[in-house]
Amino acid sequence: MSETLSPRDQTSGVSIAGLLRRVEAYAPDADLDLIRRAFAVAEEAHGKQERDNGDPYITHPVAVANILAGFRMDPASIAVGLLHDTVEDTGVTHQRLRAEFGDDIAGLVDGVTKLTRLELQSSRTKQAENFRKLVLAMSRDIRVLIVKLADRLHNMRTLHYVDRADRRQRIARETMDIYAPLAERIGMDRVKTELQNLSFAQLEPEADATIRARLNYLRGHGADVIEEIRRELAHLCKDAGIEVMEVTGREKSPYSIWAKMQKRNVAFEQLSDIMAFRVLVPSRDACYMALGAIHGAYPMIAGRFKDYISTPKANGYQSLHTGVTLRHPRNQKIEVQIRTPEMHDLAENGVASHWAYKDRPGGAASDSEVVALGLHKLRWVQDLLEILEDSDAPDEFLENTKLELYQDQVFCFTPKGQLISLPRGATPVDFAYAVHSQVGDTCVGAKINGRLMPLRHELQNGDQVEIMTARGGTPSPSWERFVVTGKARARIRRHVALQQRQTNIDNGRAALAKAFRQEGVDGSEKVLESLLKELRQPTVEDLYVAVGNGQVGPRDVVNVAYPELRQAPRAPRMVPGLPPRLGTGSLGTRSSGSGGAGAVLTGVGPGIATHFAGCCHPLPGDPIVGIIAQGKGITIHTRDCHNLGSFAASPERFLEIDWDYEVLARDNAGAPHVGRVSVVAVNEPAVLATLTNTASKHHGSVLNLKIVNRQLDFMEILVDLEVRDLRHLATLIAALRAAQGVMQVERAKG
Repeated sequence: MSETLSPRDQTSGVSIAGLLRRVEAYAPDADLDLIRRAFAVAEEAHGKQERDNGDPYITHPVAVANILAGFRMDPASIAVGLLHDTVEDTGVTHQRLRAEFGDDIAGLVDGVTKLTRLELQSSRTKQAENFRKLVLAMSRDIRVLIVKLADRLHNMRTLHYVDRADRRQRIARETMDIYAPLAERIGMDRVKTELQNLSFAQLEPEADATIRARLNYLRGHGADVIEEIRRELAHLCKDAGIEVMEVTGREKSPYSIWAKMQKRNVAFEQLSDIMAFRVLVPSRDACYMALGAIHGAYPMIAGRFKDYISTPKANGYQSLHTGVTLRHPRNQKIEVQIRTPEMHDLAENGVASHWAYKDRPGGAASDSEVVALGLHKLRWVQDLLEILEDSDAPDEFLENTKLELYQDQVFCFTPKGQLISLPRGATPVDFAYAVHSQVGDTCVGAKINGRLMPLRHELQNGDQVEIMTARGGTPSPSWERFVVTGKARARIRRHVALQQRQTNIDNGRAALAKAFRQEGVDGSEKVLESLLKELRQPTVEDLYVAVGNGQVGPRDVVNVAYPELRQAPRAPRMVPGLPPRLGTGSLGTRSSGSGGAGAVLTGVGPGIATHFAGCCHPLPGDPIVGIIAQGKGITIHTRDCHNLGSFAASPERFLEIDWDYEVLARDNAGAPHVGRVSVVAVNEPAVLATLTNTASKHHGSVLNLKIVNRQLDFMEILVDLEVRDLRHLATLIAALRAAQGVMQVERAKG
């Protein structure tokens, strides 16, 4: 086929002749005219735009298209690579692309464009929204992700031209956190490795330089070692009668070496397997024969054998992995991978390998057939879509999807033999949600290999897991502390949020009805709807939630509806602290004692005395900080405590600590903490009984009660409640607000 280019192909000095030759080499019948037309539009649109290094901007889309050609992608994807920045950076419109190239290409460009536009924002929320759009786009057509990876790969290759260090760091971190794991998930190992190494060089430049220097040193002192071992493996297999197509050797990448050093907490010199070898044989049976020959010749390293042929990874990856120790005098440990050429193609190019043109009648599969091939094995894409539905906030979605992307795998089975792949450290609850969201929601127990086991039990490779469910069962909030999959965590959070929302709606509705009834005025929903704009609430239901969770006081709503009912402001009164209750250590400044505060806190060394401050009464769930006092141990305050200002001149006294929620859930679920509330109620004797009865009904108890101000028609009361945590206190506050005779309840500090 001729290589005739349009006159515009040469105006910027950039040619696509090489690109056309690459495509024609693997796809003789490809529509090269489509690629020419896409280049002409891109070259004209970008005009005199330049990149950070001063090159014409058109060099970037041409480079992206060449990367896609290296993946042997279809002409439509290569055209999208050329056009992917036209809508974002030039005056080209989607309507023009649709008219000139059709809906397929215009839709792909639109998917990539939305992602790129959001990338320009550096905030976590924008990054999360960006990733949300990526999941939606690639769920419709995985080529959006492949083009995006090619775009990101070229941007990373030229990242050193960007002047601002903070921008380079942000792009590298985003690449490491999102795009490298995505490349791994769709099986594009070469892309993943290069993205990781390029990001690592920006994020940890000193570590990268050190590891590269060590590799260069070893290479100089043993230049022929890899070649010798390569020939030895090839002869070994041939002597065993196994046809070997290729044996290659390589050093592990700087990032993978660094990650292994971090994981094992060892120095570079202590790593013994920085070399890896790949053996290609013609068939699946030959893979196992080669494995037997290698294990027969060299001692196998225990725990290093992995059979991904009989049990492929979730992205379709297949290969045999083993670690062996070479014979004397080397005694060197190496990693060996054994696979067929087809397995190797899938391992290197992943989903992109489905678009490769094969030497068969009819050429490549149709786009729709290929998209189906690409998505067929990607169950994780569906898992991400479910997380998307279950996560309310964009940053929560980003957190949960990172959990889904970043884990080594463990393979378990259902009683019927269905294989379920999960992250390392997964529990039966993660397994239940992997089977189906409804199974996870109604899970009440699990049998592992026929034995009843706790739901927090860590699953191992090969476990058979039977999930027991109950009609009407619901997720427990405590599950969130031990699940490891993003899908499970998102579903649990969604259920807890819905449950809490309904509780807040009920409590808010009751509190508002009582407040309006006490004033003898109309509190219908029609009245409430007229107040929404002033109260900054979108719906009446949201107003109920705000009242139920304490964001808005019911009396405030009444005052907004009927301003004439507002009471004259009273002069502020200093409220004295309440004395501690003898024998319990639960009021004032509470000592940890035996198994006290120190047992439920992280960041506090053993044997150090800890006390809860009486000024703010911290509860599990509150953000907290420790203040070190010489001879007195550590006093725990909430981070918004007004008394922290007095320590501002001594920052060295501040200690980063947090609640140990696992200990609280396991051992100290009933351990008491003090929550102090301020109550305004009608001045009637029955109110005090109402307060204590209401607290008791909601599993709380009144430790101390003090009337700090009594007027003819109302009184102000400080109440110390014994509660489990912040959520328990919020439940008690909501219940007290709805109690007869109670006008206002707020958490008190000080």
